[in-house]
Amino acid sequence: MTDIPDELIRLERSAEEERARLAGLTGDAYEEQRSRFCAASEAVRAAVTAHAEAAGADPHEVEQAVRRAVRQTQEDPAVE
Repeated sequence: MTDIPDELIRLERSAEEERARLAGLTGDAYEEQRSRFCAASEAVRAAVTAHAEAAGADPHEVEQAVRRAVRQTQEDPAVE
């Protein structure tokens, strides 16, 4: 697997933040936030696809590597 560019990690984090903001919303507020989440997710997919094509890699493998990288950077063993 090729190195994961910081930009892909940043985009995935942004999408996850938009997803987290859905919690507790209803009605129009939910739909507006869902639209922002979907746009952020689409940006991730497009960037992953472009990176995979440029690197000659499988897009699914790149996507999984990005998600793993984001999870690893979010885990801080010093925080309980």
